[in-house]
Amino acid sequence: MIRIAFLAALAAATTFVAPTMSRAQDAQIARGKYLVTIGGCSDCHTPGTFLGHPDMDKFLGGSDVGFAIPGLGVFPGRNLTPDKDTGLGNWTDEQVIKAMTTGVRPDGRTLAPIMPVPAFAQLTADDAKAIVAFLRSIKPVHNAVPGPFGPKDKPSVLVMAILPPDVFAGLPPPPPPAK
Repeated sequence: MIRIAFLAALAAATTFVAPTMSRAQDAQIARGKYLVTIGGCSDCHTPGTFLGHPDMDKFLGGSDVGFAIPGLGVFPGRNLTPDKDTGLGNWTDEQVIKAMTTGVRPDGRTLAPIMPVPAFAQLTADDAKAIVAFLRSIKPVHNAVPGPFGPKDKPSVLVMAILPPDVFAGLPPPPPPAK
């Protein structure tokens, strides 16, 4: 009789705990989605965004545009989806958080300076975990983003240049539109 009462109590507790845990996880993912949205992550990490037509089938699957930084190279936004071959699927949660908040990847490389690491370094631990939970919840996109490209490499992506004012001012004017 005690065993039956215990099993009944356990079943009842499981019924009430599971939805609560699911709601908590859903709330964490929703918070992560909100932070990724206001953080503008899709701008640099979704193909087509800089060309005015984001490919939402490849949401956060890596950019087709790279930022050129004089003397450093060209840096396309990487694949942030949970794809194991081309995204963050093999990174631990701690590795993703460390890369976001310190700019250091699991392989020891430093993220490109275009990544707003100083802003992400201000995330609370809960917000950083929420971002990771959201990234883990999205569709994996198999997209091997080319690069990064060193300063002497020829990039294979469209390039957006970040130039000092004197360099920009010295550029020739664009050609006239074709007729």
